[in-house]
Amino acid sequence: MNLQSQFATISMSEQVFLSLDPLFLESGESFPQLELAYTTIGNLNPDQSNVIWVIHALTGDANATDWWGGLIGEDKFYDPADYFIICANLPGSCYGSTCPLSENTGTGEPYYYDFPQLTPRDLAASLELLRKHLKLEKIHTLIGGSLGGQVALEWSYALGEKLKNAIILASTAKTSPWTIGFNETQRMAIESDCTWGEKSKDAGLKGLEAARAIAMLSYRHPHDLKRKQAETGEKLDGFKASSYLRYQGQKLGKRFNALSYWTLSKAMDSHDLGRGRGGLDSALGKIQAKVLAVGVNTDLLFLPEESQLISAKVPRGTYKEIVSTAGHDAFLIEFEQLSYFIQSFYLEQS
Repeated sequence: MNLQSQFATISMSEQVFLSLDPLFLESGESFPQLELAYTTIGNLNPDQSNVIWVIHALTGDANATDWWGGLIGEDKFYDPADYFIICANLPGSCYGSTCPLSENTGTGEPYYYDFPQLTPRDLAASLELLRKHLKLEKIHTLIGGSLGGQVALEWSYALGEKLKNAIILASTAKTSPWTIGFNETQRMAIESDCTWGEKSKDAGLKGLEAARAIAMLSYRHPHDLKRKQAETGEKLDGFKASSYLRYQGQKLGKRFNALSYWTLSKAMDSHDLGRGRGGLDSALGKIQAKVLAVGVNTDLLFLPEESQLISAKVPRGTYKEIVSTAGHDAFLIEFEQLSYFIQSFYLEQS
C-alpha cells in the first residue's frame, strides 16, 4: 500500500515507527534501533505538495493540535482539509519515542543516566529516518520554534532541494552563552534534588519543578508578569508570582520527567549549525529552502537579533517580528500575528 492510499480515508493517525537502521550520533555513540511516536493529520496530495512538518519545543509532543491549536486544526491556518500535517515526538522526550526510560537493548534495562547525548543535528537525523520510511520525497514547509526551530534549521541544511520552505520561530543558529546559562541553572536545580541519581522514572521530580520555575522566567517577560501577577494590595508574603511559578513547576512535573528534561536541555545547549561546516555563515549560506525567521520583541531566551541573523545569512531569508508582552512563549500564543506573517511569506512566492 502506498502512502497516498494509506492515508486517503484517515483524518488523524497516531503511530510509532521502529527504525531498525542504527542512528549514529555526533557524540560517537549510536542507537541500534529507534522508536519515534508520530501523528499525521489530513490527507497527502498525489504530488506530495502539501506536507507540513511540525517540530515541537522542549516539552512538547507529537499532538500539535493540542499545543498549537490556534495555528493547526479545522478552520485554522494549517487546516487538515488542505494540508498533510505531521509531527513526531523527538528522541529523548518521554511521549512515546526512545528516551532515558526506554530499554537499552544492550543491557535489557532502562537507559536512565546512560542515555546517549543528543544534539539538534541528531534529532534532525532521526526525523530523516521517518521521512524515508514514509517515502516523502519533498516537504512543503518545515516549521518549529525554540528547540524545534534549532532542529528545523539543522534538517533544512540536510534536506537541500527536498524542502521548499522553513519557518524558524524564536530560535537561533547557535546557542548563546546566555541561553546555556539559563539551562545550566535548571539542571543545577535538578541535581540538588536528593532523589537525582536514583534509577526511577520519578527521580529529580522536585528538582524538575524548580527547573521549570526558572525556565518560566526566561519564557516570559517582566512586563508580562507585572501585568498578570501584580498585587492589588499590600503583602509581606504569599505573592501571586510565587504561586504562579510553583504551579507551573508542579504542572510540568505531572506530565514530564527530569531525565528527559536534562537530555533535551543539553541538546539545546549543543546547537551549532556551523559545527564542522566552516562556520555559521557558510552553513546558513547552503540552505536552499526559503526561510522565514520570526523573532519576538520581548524574547529574553532567544533574542530577536538571533532570528535576524538567520534571515540575513540564508540565501532567501525573510524576517518578521512578533510584538507581544508574552516573551519567548509568544510563538505559541500570538496566532493572529503568526498566521499573517506566514500568509505573507507564502504570497511572496506566488
